[in-house]
Amino acid sequence: MYLCLCGSNSDSFESERSALQLSRVTFCVGIALAAAAIGGLLWLGRDLFDRKPPDDTPPPPAAGPPWFRDMTAESGLHFTYRNGEEAKQFSILESLGGGVALIDYDGDGLLDMFVTGGGYFDGADKKQFKGHPCKLFRNRGGWKFEDVTEAAGLARDWHYTHGAAVADFDRDGWPDLLVTGYGRVVLFHNEPDGKGGRHFVDVTAAMGIHDTSWSTSAGWGDIDGDGWPDLYVCHYLDWSFENNPLCKGIIPGVEREVCGPARFKPLKHALYHNQKGRAFRDMSDAHGFRAAGSGLGVVLVDVNGDGRPDIFVGNDGQHKFLFINRGPGRLEEKAFLAGVAVDDNGHPNASMGVDADDYDGSGRASLWVTNFQHEFHGLYGNRGGELFDYHSRHAGIPAIGTNYVGFGTGFVDIDNDGWPDLVAVHGHVTLRPAGGSTLLQQPILLHNVERKGQRYFENVSKQGGEFFGIPARGRGVAIGDLDNDGRADLVVSHTNTPVVLLRNEAAPDAHWIGFRLMGHDHRDVVGSTVIVDLDDRRLTRFAKGGGSYLSASDPRILFGLGDKSAVRRVTVKWSWGETQTWDNLRPDRYWKLIEGQAEAE
Repeated sequence: MYLCLCGSNSDSFESERSALQLSRVTFCVGIALAAAAIGGLLWLGRDLFDRKPPDDTPPPPAAGPPWFRDMTAESGLHFTYRNGEEAKQFSILESLGGGVALIDYDGDGLLDMFVTGGGYFDGADKKQFKGHPCKLFRNRGGWKFEDVTEAAGLARDWHYTHGAAVADFDRDGWPDLLVTGYGRVVLFHNEPDGKGGRHFVDVTAAMGIHDTSWSTSAGWGDIDGDGWPDLYVCHYLDWSFENNPLCKGIIPGVEREVCGPARFKPLKHALYHNQKGRAFRDMSDAHGFRAAGSGLGVVLVDVNGDGRPDIFVGNDGQHKFLFINRGPGRLEEKAFLAGVAVDDNGHPNASMGVDADDYDGSGRASLWVTNFQHEFHGLYGNRGGELFDYHSRHAGIPAIGTNYVGFGTGFVDIDNDGWPDLVAVHGHVTLRPAGGSTLLQQPILLHNVERKGQRYFENVSKQGGEFFGIPARGRGVAIGDLDNDGRADLVVSHTNTPVVLLRNEAAPDAHWIGFRLMGHDHRDVVGSTVIVDLDDRRLTRFAKGGGSYLSASDPRILFGLGDKSAVRRVTVKWSWGETQTWDNLRPDRYWKLIEGQAEAE
């Protein structure tokens, strides 16, 4: 393998990226040639020979009513993530933002909402880390939310927070909550409050989690097949106030700017083994993890159809990770050989948000990642055999241009036609961006349509509604059906401006069917695959852990059926288990599918 990486004397995010764009070619082409020679992998693909300049054509005008309505003002959800930039520290800590976790913490069948608060810098020298409050909002139905933070045991002294992840770590039937951030990870157990309700208890120390690193996104999934959800935590950089260089901006005259990630060293990520709900053990060394990627996004999903959750990780400025699960106790990192480590030019990207879904009807989980300015967002089509092709170009992704800095994202079938669409929010990390970009950036909606016999993503942001025309510093996105009407809604966290709640009002006449998967004795189901057979079509979706950016979405699996009013068969390939089928389930409702139980509920 060739290793020829030129250095850069520039400081800020953008100047680092510009230098790297010019200097990484030799490095990455060498890697590409080595990978191809070793594995016979032609991951450069046909797109390498079909390069076209980005299509800067604006999205078509809206046709018909907007697909999303902003419900924030009338919902009772009033909250803002704050990053502490008023202290003028220009720290890279301020650039990451916060996330949203959807969690039915009280078991009433409605998704509640946890939002991280961020932090600030205190003391005479403004170098003491303090956390802004995080909040829990209970879903009362009818698009009304109530702040229940204090009653739920979450009114406390917080660290500088970023993300959240949800799982039933002790298999008692109630979802628990993990919160990440700078210097600390906190695990909360969902317990009875003695008054007929539920509240959260901090069990971090009792469970043996002593994570003092800088943690960002996290995802849960049963990695070793024992039924208990294990925990992957992305770690970012070795920044501190003792390692806080002064960086100049790329624009002449900008004497102070946020330093880019290349000025710091990446941190080793963590994988915690769940010891039957009684404790967690850090297994990162046992799995050979190295400090090779500044982690920002992670999704756990079965990419090769073997019924085991694999792990896809987006890193900031280094190649992405893809850990293939080879069975109990064995993870094999195969990002280069699989074709997902870099883009079609052989460049590692600055990757933030991630997701996975069957966007092309192949029955396999393709991978998606949002990237930095001057880079296309990455779509990696799964062609089987643990090989992926770079599909961004011929799937229309370049049409949105390259001035975006992407964060929270996800596949979501907006109009319930059975084809997963894409949503992504954006916002720069540099306070004074150059190169045609801006600090505040618009979110985008990409509609999955057919074009010349293949799937293509068409920019329909203007159809999305007013929210999609307002620039902001978008960060976390959670996707979920907040009113149980079979349409996926959105919750978006921004830096220093309010969280936004969007109701999906697209395609009210389209049919749908949804599923809540329940493993035997509440065992973890991440890595399972659900297949819906219609008379003339097969749809495939996946039970996932993590995903998006710093956020946790609806764990239920939702299928849009379009004009189809009958479902012939539903098949669940349980992770680490058997396959079950259910016939003739009625659409336009949610079903509970319990492992080993013949009847759906």
